[in-house]
Amino acid sequence: MFRVELGKSGRYCDGWTRRSFLQIGMAGMGSATLADVSRARAVARTAGHASKETSVILLWLDGGPSHLDLYDMKPEAPAECRGLWKPIRTNVPGIEITELFPLQAKMADKFSIVRSLHHDSGDHFTGGHYMLTGRGGASGADKVGKFPCFISMATKETGARRGGMPAHVAVPHAMSIGLRPGYFGGHFLGNQHDPFDTGSDPNADKFVVQGLQPPGDLTIDRLQDRSGLLQHLDAFRHNVDRSGVMNSFDHFQQSAYDLVTGPTARRAFDIDAENPELRDRYGRHDWGQSALLARRLVEAGCTFVTCHFGGWDHHWNLKTGMENYLPRLDTVVASLFEDLSDRGLLDQVLVMICGEFSRTPRMNDGGNGGPPMSQGTPGRDHWGRSLCCVMGGGGVQGGRIVGATDAKGEVPADRPLTPGDLHATVFDVLGVDRDLTAHDQFGRPVRAIEDGERIHELF
Repeated sequence: MFRVELGKSGRYCDGWTRRSFLQIGMAGMGSATLADVSRARAVARTAGHASKETSVILLWLDGGPSHLDLYDMKPEAPAECRGLWKPIRTNVPGIEITELFPLQAKMADKFSIVRSLHHDSGDHFTGGHYMLTGRGGASGADKVGKFPCFISMATKETGARRGGMPAHVAVPHAMSIGLRPGYFGGHFLGNQHDPFDTGSDPNADKFVVQGLQPPGDLTIDRLQDRSGLLQHLDAFRHNVDRSGVMNSFDHFQQSAYDLVTGPTARRAFDIDAENPELRDRYGRHDWGQSALLARRLVEAGCTFVTCHFGGWDHHWNLKTGMENYLPRLDTVVASLFEDLSDRGLLDQVLVMICGEFSRTPRMNDGGNGGPPMSQGTPGRDHWGRSLCCVMGGGGVQGGRIVGATDAKGEVPADRPLTPGDLHATVFDVLGVDRDLTAHDQFGRPVRAIEDGERIHELF
């Protein structure tokens, strides 16, 4: 194994630094981790569950976006609750969203909004753990994940939709609340079920996917020569092995080798092949190019792609933060839905937008216990008692609102839902049995979804 330090980004409100490390394993011709992914894919094929050809793109808003300022506005609430922006009508009668989302307002028929989610925790780590594993256990005092990500559970079952591609890819990196891969990891399933981490910004001039490049000066031609040599050397092992284990081993190693040396993944990750005008439409920044790359990856055969959009921890200066972030997010989301629709992929690809929690319905005074405005202009603090998730495509019907919060947006007033309900819905989209179980490190069966049902209003 070798480790590449990828530097620092900002700090969260609790002082946790987003220092990230990418671990890449390269063994022999390819990556042992990728071979292990192939083994998991083979298990999935023999599990007996009917799998669809659908995929999912998750836009993860790390840090926690405010539901009241995005998709669940309360214009009749007191001023300190309703926020700074007005709602606007969408192309679906009765659905309104923030005025900073004019592009999404024109295509609200393509997505639905779940407004009654809750897990009741205002801790970044507890909230992230709930949203990504469906369970509690982690906190700011104990950040270590306790269960696999629901995505790992699903893709362990499905594998990739097409050979030569990873099942789950994270762009530009797999991160939850500064932890990498954090609660996106496979945990007791093994790190072979962590996301395939691109490790770099697809908006960079020289975007290179770490893990698809041979180490050092080992070229593709040399890998291919080495493959041929090993095939000859392995002939003796084949002759003496009567159990079939060696043939199986070779199959998995070959799959890993194909990912590293084959054309499928290389073409999919080659974002420079995209039309420059389409790249411009998504936005020439990490969010826009990550979403565009996600579309390329699901089109090529990935089952799940996670895009990390960080920086949503707006305790202070909410106005500046939202007026910077929301127009950018609006462009990305609208471009992604339009692109998928234009390519005839929207029925096969579910798009999800959420973070680990939301923000307080009441804005603070910018003082953090000191004089008002002494820490900056007002913002919103942590809130897990009500949050939103946008879902569209993949068989999910657009133009619907599921659930509702009370007059101030504090708690669900109708159809309260949990992260487990989200996960069960995603499993349904992917064709994965929600009663799926896996065995932990002690051999105990653990349900992929501890508690949750498909959100039937979305179908």
